[in-house]
Amino acid sequence: MLMSTRLSRWGLYALCAIAPATYVLASEGVLSKPRTTARFAPARGGFGASYFPNVPLRTHEGSEVRLYDDLLKDKAVVINFMYTRCEGTCPGTTANLRKVQRELGDAVGRDVFMYSFTLKPVEDTPEALRAYAEAHDVGPGWLFLTGSPSDLELVRRRFGFVDPDPDVDADRSSHVGVVLFGNVAQEQWAGCPCLSNPRVMLEQILWMIPEERRPLIGVEPHAPAEISQIPPFQP
Repeated sequence: MLMSTRLSRWGLYALCAIAPATYVLASEGVLSKPRTTARFAPARGGFGASYFPNVPLRTHEGSEVRLYDDLLKDKAVVINFMYTRCEGTCPGTTANLRKVQRELGDAVGRDVFMYSFTLKPVEDTPEALRAYAEAHDVGPGWLFLTGSPSDLELVRRRFGFVDPDPDVDADRSSHVGVVLFGNVAQEQWAGCPCLSNPRVMLEQILWMIPEERRPLIGVEPHAPAEISQIPPFQP
């Protein structure tokens, strides 16, 4: 499958349909309405070290990490963007992901890693994120991440969580209701609505788990649909 190496342009655009009522907003003027869960892979050049910025971030546990070297390289990951004082989708997303984490058990932190990036790094200090994680009974293998506003903005854009309308994009209370997941080593990414049934979300995420580990989890993965062709981008 040939795909653009621009995750911000094609990445979330390729997730066109994760659910009838969920919109996926990608940068550079692309807006798509999801219909079915989709999996995609980049063309040569890929979503690797040359694409993802290796910016420093701080975890809710107080540790400093690098985005690519420590969080992404050779890992299967589940990613969402949130902030602790959100009264919209964030609490429901966190609750859903916590249910998924319980089902995955000790596979989280070994076979798959969960990351929640704050949209409001000035407010969401490591201490604030730690309190949020404790309030939601988050287990090992799931990190809540903050850093400098400029670095978090770059991370957000590289993952494609950007509204083409700059006024809407500047409003952090309105953000993409999608959980993104991918196998960085294989350069494959997919996504599902943040408020999906957790069981459905789990089935979608499991395609990243090594096949020999899946019987220990006890859930059959549901493979996302392959995408063979993407319409030309219209600026």
